[in-house]
Amino acid sequence: VEQMDIDCKKFAKDIRSLDKEMRSWDAFTGLDNSVKNMMTSLRAVNELQNPAIRDRHWHELMQATKVNFTMSKDTTLADLLQLNLHKFEDEVRGIVDKAVKESGMEKVLSALDSTWATMEFEHEPHSRTGIMLLKSDEVLIETLEDNQVQLQNLMASKYLAFFLQEVSGWQQKLSTADSVISIWFEVQRTWSHLESIFIGSEDIRSQLPEDSRQFDSIDKDFKELMADAVKTPNVIEATNKPGLFSKLEALQKRLAVCEKALAEYLETKRLAFPRFYFVSSADLLDILSNGNEPTEVSRHLSKLFDSLAKLKFKMSPDKKPLKTALGMFSKEEEFVPLSAECDLSGQVEVWLNRVLDSMRSTLRHLIPEAVASYEDKPREQWVFDYPAQVALTCTQIWWTTEVGMAFARLEEGYENAIKDYNKKQITQLNALISLLIGNLSAGDRMKIMTICTIDVHARDVVAKMILTKVETAQEFAWQSQLRHRWDEGQRHCYANICDAQLQYAYEYLGNTPRLVITPLTDRCYITLTQSLHLFMGGAPAGPAGTGKTETTKDLGRAVGMMVYVFNCSEQMDYKSCGNIYKGLAQTGAWGCFDEFNRIAVEVLSVIAVQVKCVQDAIRAKKKTFNFLGETISLVPSVGLFITMNPGYAGRTELPENLKALFRPCAMVVPDFELICEIMLVAEGFIDAKLLARKFITLYTLCKELLSKQDHYDWGLRAIKSVLVVAGSLQRDDPGRPEDQVLMRSLRDFNIPKIVTDDVPVFMGLIGDLFPALDVPRKRDLNFESFVRQAVLDLRLQAEDNFVLKVVQLEELLTVRHSVFVVGNAGTGKSQVMRSLNRTYQIMKRRPVWTDLNPKAVTNDELFGIINPATREWKDGL
Repeated sequence: VEQMDIDCKKFAKDIRSLDKEMRSWDAFTGLDNSVKNMMTSLRAVNELQNPAIRDRHWHELMQATKVNFTMSKDTTLADLLQLNLHKFEDEVRGIVDKAVKESGMEKVLSALDSTWATMEFEHEPHSRTGIMLLKSDEVLIETLEDNQVQLQNLMASKYLAFFLQEVSGWQQKLSTADSVISIWFEVQRTWSHLESIFIGSEDIRSQLPEDSRQFDSIDKDFKELMADAVKTPNVIEATNKPGLFSKLEALQKRLAVCEKALAEYLETKRLAFPRFYFVSSADLLDILSNGNEPTEVSRHLSKLFDSLAKLKFKMSPDKKPLKTALGMFSKEEEFVPLSAECDLSGQVEVWLNRVLDSMRSTLRHLIPEAVASYEDKPREQWVFDYPAQVALTCTQIWWTTEVGMAFARLEEGYENAIKDYNKKQITQLNALISLLIGNLSAGDRMKIMTICTIDVHARDVVAKMILTKVETAQEFAWQSQLRHRWDEGQRHCYANICDAQLQYAYEYLGNTPRLVITPLTDRCYITLTQSLHLFMGGAPAGPAGTGKTETTKDLGRAVGMMVYVFNCSEQMDYKSCGNIYKGLAQTGAWGCFDEFNRIAVEVLSVIAVQVKCVQDAIRAKKKTFNFLGETISLVPSVGLFITMNPGYAGRTELPENLKALFRPCAMVVPDFELICEIMLVAEGFIDAKLLARKFITLYTLCKELLSKQDHYDWGLRAIKSVLVVAGSLQRDDPGRPEDQVLMRSLRDFNIPKIVTDDVPVFMGLIGDLFPALDVPRKRDLNFESFVRQAVLDLRLQAEDNFVLKVVQLEELLTVRHSVFVVGNAGTGKSQVMRSLNRTYQIMKRRPVWTDLNPKAVTNDELFGIINPATREWKDGL
């Protein structure tokens, strides 16, 4: 055909090159037309050679040309040319075009056929019952979605007519598969969640007999369904069984009924012991199903109480624990005997309430006892007779009393009364510091450090009152302090500040450190207590590291109150917040909502209504109130606090109706030098004032003079970690002068993170602040030899600098939760870590090493996420 085409073109050219006169001859016109028609026909024939053309297309061609012919092996070109194709050029083109498009569709459909013929469900056994469950398969879901989109596009094509039935059939099949798979996984997840509860827990079966029977029948149906599913692994066959979707829908409805019954049951337990609002449903079910086994429940105690971690049980003669508690252990292993035995039999929510009451009454008995015996012996001996919390509270009660007595003597005309008391304070404080240098158990050390921290503040307050010549106890300088007193008439401990009075809440706080009190904390205390006094919430705001959350927690500790801290995130919705408020209102505890302005704005306005509801009830002194349509009891000591970081990315402005419910309190960067001094005292340094000044000067200069690196931090947290190190060095080597100890810890814990260019500057600063001191590094030669061996094992060179880096990494890991290894590519970051890992292996320390590329996992996969459907938390990596 191509050859003929070329010949025709040649003829046409020849004809055109003939003489002009000939153009009017008939013979010329006839010849010219027949050549042109021939060319057109050949073009059409050429197109008809397309492999996409099927028989049905030839029939269409016959209809168009009105000539009947049969297409077979012996059809010749002459037969085709007889069709006069030159008259039907457009029709031919249309038919060919349609044929090509239809063959494309055919390909898509045959691909679908082959894909879904082989696509099968994967199954995995259920952990408890071993029945086969569907395994979620990303590839399957993606293929399903892609193919549905493809079919959608085919449906929109204008050449669909011939395949209409097939395409819509596929569409039907795949959309059924899609909806069945999604509901199936939903049912399967709910079933496996409820199965462990309704079938695995006898306790729940006896509590919810009706729903358990209901679940048994669901269980039977579900297992039949799954057994059937395993027989037909093909996805399309399995999902397109008649009536399957409606079966699954019915199962889903019945499961929802069981879930609702379970939720209502948990709600009744939460109302009976409101602290259950702060544990997840899974934990709560675990507690309830082991309700009759106090030893089992005791591992959950730390989630319900601030510091009560374990109970001491009464033992039977054959050394088995009985259902009676004799005392409580804190997380730090401090033991406090209960004032009366506590009975742990019966339902769990009932006996947990008894534990709560006996915890409070124990502390309420101990405080007056300790107050009475305070003067019987020197304080540094008296301290060891009582639990840390009691000793601390009584120290504060006595401080208030003694200052009051000093003012009384001042008014009687004894001029030096307050100065004398200040001298007594200094003597008492130094007696405690000398204890810190000696050998103490970890618990006692923590206790003395905490009392020191509070004492230093008490000393400074009195010194300041002497300086400003305060004459009476009514002046603001004294009224604005948090003053504890024991009221004999009421048999209660109270904390007064300005005109606000808070009753001590007797929550057992164990042996925990307390904040260093600076003028800033004092001011924040006044604002927060005033807001409680006025039945409002408190809202400390300020940049990171100014102690917003810590101050709130510390005020709670000062009045023996349980403080729950909630980290707010974008995932919080009004339901989870509502549940928290419901719990707080019934427990009377304080809730501190950290970074509150990260919650979405539309949620915040609902929260405002909830908070207002609680605050109005407290103001009206109600015993019970209506919260979100439920009547719940109210403990009026409840306090709500929110902390905010202004002007951060991803933070919202609070709506006006919410702002009106909280008293704002601006926080600024605190006085580092004061904090540093008090912490040095608490770590057992005598010459704390001078050392603190050197320390802070060094950090201020570092901030200004060293280069600005992303990983430098000269803030409060960095200061604190160095102080802890200095304290432990001081105790390891008590003979060494204090300035040497501090210099060594400053040098050895900052050098690893300082870039090479900055090292001379840093060493220069240290040299200026601690002149003529050159303390050798504390080296562990034994460890270094292990490191060298490890480095050689990894086929690397054990040069001194590299070994030093490995040792530094090891030193940092002992005082840090996590360490970043920073440097340019090829500087041996991974090798340093590998060497340390290998060293630990040689030392038989069994290190665990897991590589994780943060870009390969999403935030939710890494940190976990609340599933919006089930409100269950799924842990991240």
